[in-house]
Amino acid sequence: MPANGVVGVGVLGAGAWARGAHLPGYRRDARCRIVGIADVEINRARDAAREFDVANAVSDARELLKRDDIDLIDVCTPSHTHFDLAWAALEAGKHVLCEKPVAYDYRDTIRARDFARSKRLKTKVGLTFRYSPAMRYMRELVATGFIGTPFIFNGYEQNSQWLDPMNPLRQVDPNADQSILQVSSLEGYGAPIIDLAHLFVGSDLTQVVGTMRNFIPERMVRATGRMMRMNIDDGDIFLGEFANGALCSVQTSFVTVGNYPGIEARVYGSKGALICRLVEEAGICETLRAATADAVEFRALDVPDRFYPAGGSARESWRTLFYANLVNSFIGEILDGDDANEGDFGDGAWVQEVINAVERSFRERKWVTLPLA
Repeated sequence: MPANGVVGVGVLGAGAWARGAHLPGYRRDARCRIVGIADVEINRARDAAREFDVANAVSDARELLKRDDIDLIDVCTPSHTHFDLAWAALEAGKHVLCEKPVAYDYRDTIRARDFARSKRLKTKVGLTFRYSPAMRYMRELVATGFIGTPFIFNGYEQNSQWLDPMNPLRQVDPNADQSILQVSSLEGYGAPIIDLAHLFVGSDLTQVVGTMRNFIPERMVRATGRMMRMNIDDGDIFLGEFANGALCSVQTSFVTVGNYPGIEARVYGSKGALICRLVEEAGICETLRAATADAVEFRALDVPDRFYPAGGSARESWRTLFYANLVNSFIGEILDGDDANEGDFGDGAWVQEVINAVERSFRERKWVTLPLA
């Protein structure tokens, strides 16, 4: 149990997402304290430490892993570093929050899940959008029977951030084989909407078929500072069948016009339907609409205050609003000490297995059965 009932936090990575969402989330929760920040660029770590009044800024993550006053390690670093850092943190006896993906191969995420559970450690994946107040209310409505039996889930994540090829792209490996289409949008933007499909339909996918496309071949790459051929999937679509008979369609993209995060989740059932949009428009970051079989025109629903963090509203930035709920969830799970652990590495593994299956479907041009062999 953390000392004095306060969870000590060490954050690995001091980039834009850490400073825009992770660090504000911890600072907002009185049950935790940020002990240190690590970043391979020490000046970036020091700048973040000054901004968030953190005493320790280091360049080597191992310095935080060995501290006794840190209970929770937050991995907010480039994707290719996630698994090794998360595993090292678990070995050090720390609870772990890791940005997606924990690993590119779902089997590695399962290994990390099992290792954490064997050590009675809590884990959480940065599947941020399940913690949106509107999404949490939608989840409650589905669970209490508002839509009846789920029939169809439609998920979209549009984002025009990289419609301009001069906007430096960070989610790529500049050394990858450019003769092969590399998974990018499907993994970076597909993961949250796949997670929501799982939550709302309440069943596992049994098979998927999908395709991916590279629409903008030449891009500025942040790691190299120059224009390069980047054969990435900057757009993808897949269909899925669930074990309970429901169907889904999922579309994600780096190059579709619209404000980010650009999430839209629709679920249709035997009694009603719900549409939740997480798109910053006209100063509002989330909306929820509902219809029923006897009142088919969709109407706006007010999200009850109990789904918002203290001081939060739909006019707050989605980054701080959603992440405040995520942090609140994880700190509560750690302090409660029971088996509750939503959005853990097990959920992350399920999402990554679907991503791996859709990639296989694209490469082999066929339906792929889940679970993967």
